[in-house]
Order: sequence, then C-alpha cells, then structure tokens
Amino acid sequence: MNFVSIIMGSKSDYEIMKHCADTLEKFDVKYEIVISSAHRSPERTKNYIKEAEEKGAVTFIAAAGMAAHLAGALAAGTTKPVIGVPMKGGAMDGMDAMLSTVQMPAGMPVGTVALGRSGAVNAAYFAMQILAITDKELAIKIKEDRLVQAKKVETDSKTIEVIL
Repeated sequence: MNFVSIIMGSKSDYEIMKHCADTLEKFDVKYEIVISSAHRSPERTKNYIKEAEEKGAVTFIAAAGMAAHLAGALAAGTTKPVIGVPMKGGAMDGMDAMLSTVQMPAGMPVGTVALGRSGAVNAAYFAMQILAITDKELAIKIKEDRLVQAKKVETDSKTIEVIL
C-alpha cells in the first residue's frame, strides 16, 4: 500500500500540519502522521523511517522547525523524496527554518515549500503529484482540482470586477 508519511518534531506542529493531512484526505490519499524528534528521539526517528518504507511510504513530509534538523535527518535516512515544511516560531519567526531547509548539503535534497499553512497544503499537493506519476486516478483528481481552482478565480472575479 502506497502512502505519504507526515512527521513532526512536536505536538505543537500539529496545528499547521493538520492542513497537510486534511488535504490528503480530500483526495483519499493514505497517510501516516507521527511525532518523532531528530534531536529528542533520534532512534525513534531512524526506526520509523525504516518501518514506514517497509510498509510502503512513497514520500515523507517533515515539519521543519528552527534548525530544520528533522527534514535533514529524514533525507539522510531514506532515498525517498522528502518535503520540508518550514514552521513559524522561534527567535526568527520561521526564517531560520526556511533557510535551513533550503540549505541541505548536495546529495541530501529536501524539497522546500512555503512557511506555515500554505506550505503544509502545498507539501500534500507535492506528495500527491509524486504519487500521481504511477496513480492515474489520482492524476485525474489533481487535474480536476486545478480546473475547480481556475473556475473559482473566475467566479470570485465576477463578484467584484469592473471592465471597461
């Protein structure tokens, strides 16, 4: 069974990362969501990566707080795609997480999305696009969603537009 793994270093990340899970649910994509810290529970993180891969994890999404070590630890522990969601907070309000996530060393890539809620949603879409490479039904759902988004822009515009 193919699925997406969502990992966060602490429960406080859940408020944002639930948007990732909600997006996957909207498309009926299977996922796991766990708390495992690269710093506070490194053995748990290492073991989880192995277990998730054995069960069919296709891609990993990591809430990347401050030093963004969790995303990097995942990238070091798997050859599956890793997507980092920089989290707001800390002394630099997320800027440190964003900069750390985009500065992974060569050969240890972490796809990086926006800070916070938008990033969590986009991480889900990115993971689904990876799954859709081999899942034609999911690919169709994503294309249909794009059409819905485009239609919403047109509808929203009609409520306020003034065209000469």
